[in-house]
Amino acid sequence: MGIKFGTDGWRAIIGEEYTFDNVRKVAQAHADHFKENGFKKVAVGYDTRFLSDEFAEAVAEVFASNGIEVVLSSSICTTPALSVATKELGADEGVMITASHNIYKYNGYKVKLSTGSPATPSVIANIEKNIGGSDVKRGVKNWEEVDFNKLYKDKLKSYLTDNIFRQKNLKVIHDAMFGATMGIFSDILRDTFLEVIEINNYRDLAFGGHHPEPIDKNLDLLKKKVVAEKGDIGIANDGDGDRVGIVNENGEFIGTQLGYVLLLLHTIRNRKEEGAIAKTTSVSYLVDRIAEKENRKLYETPVGFKYIAELFEKDKIAFGGEESGGYGFGFHIPERDGVLAGLMMLEMIILHNKPVSKLIEDIFSEFGTAYYKRVDLRVEGNQGRELVENLKKNPPKELAGFKIKKVNMLDGVKLIFENDGWIMFRASGTEPVLRIYVEMPDKESLEKVLEEGIKLI
Repeated sequence: MGIKFGTDGWRAIIGEEYTFDNVRKVAQAHADHFKENGFKKVAVGYDTRFLSDEFAEAVAEVFASNGIEVVLSSSICTTPALSVATKELGADEGVMITASHNIYKYNGYKVKLSTGSPATPSVIANIEKNIGGSDVKRGVKNWEEVDFNKLYKDKLKSYLTDNIFRQKNLKVIHDAMFGATMGIFSDILRDTFLEVIEINNYRDLAFGGHHPEPIDKNLDLLKKKVVAEKGDIGIANDGDGDRVGIVNENGEFIGTQLGYVLLLLHTIRNRKEEGAIAKTTSVSYLVDRIAEKENRKLYETPVGFKYIAELFEKDKIAFGGEESGGYGFGFHIPERDGVLAGLMMLEMIILHNKPVSKLIEDIFSEFGTAYYKRVDLRVEGNQGRELVENLKKNPPKELAGFKIKKVNMLDGVKLIFENDGWIMFRASGTEPVLRIYVEMPDKESLEKVLEEGIKLI
């Protein structure tokens, strides 16, 4: 089977498809893409995964052997740090060795453009086309090592009002999930009135036996720690730091949809960021209501932040994101940034002088209630795509007693009900799973629609 890039890069199991030989083949294909376009400089970063540093050096060697200037991160870094370094150092493109939130067996290869944004489908297609097209060049180990983390933290600090974090004493619990965000919040908030308590802040190649994904089922320790320490908020980041999960002051996971809504309102109302709003099709209907009330243009894209990033390049976007906890800000690089999202959440709490739970109550009062759940069903091969295609051909007229007013096929199949609630079926682009997404105005109808949706497929 040929090497194929998914929604967010190439990912594969280490020792099976993800080998040094295959990583070098991909790097050679990428280097050929550089030469075809007259590119001269690449930035390479890596996360905490098994052998990530050595895979990154293998990539650096291939590029250097092709006569391309290489800047390699001097240590483990986040994907947003690689993106910032790519832009700040004037690299033509960047490479990040990571499998993001996948389980420990996986590693991957992400490509970033000169702006720091995810590679476009055309760039990825060109790299894929080149794989195996020329012999892998090796032997030159000449590159510069740069502290990407310093560049990144300096960039984030530049967005923060000088004394915003000296207005209130907050206790922040940060869960690095054994990933690349270890120590970042402590460093950035060192000279403030905020106390940062870190958990899972060391390198564990098995990620504690979990997916390093900041979703409810993976954050039991964070939730307990917030309660035990009487924390004001819990912030979790995935393995490579481009996603965020938030736990409120009561130790409850607030969900990535509500995280999107909170950060959107903070960006456009408090920070007065101009521009449109961008969301993937799996994001809450509350965003549509906010866009209408705030008189903002709203873009809707397929799932995958690369589609949001393309909009950042084409139009002025104030805020954009996806339901998986990946959020981008118009004043930053056109890329998801889980650390910046966490900092913006802290800024919002301080400005409003309200806990997260009260901020959500205010949202529900103004825009209506919304409850969300996602279920991932393991499937074999193309089974997920086949199930979705069958549903596209024969969508139901109603489900669980709710009439369907619209069928959206932007990505998978999304059945939208008359009360704005919806259920969506989509085959993952990065894992062998069929995802079922549901959002409804109350918890009872949410469970009812989800149950009937699972029966449907």
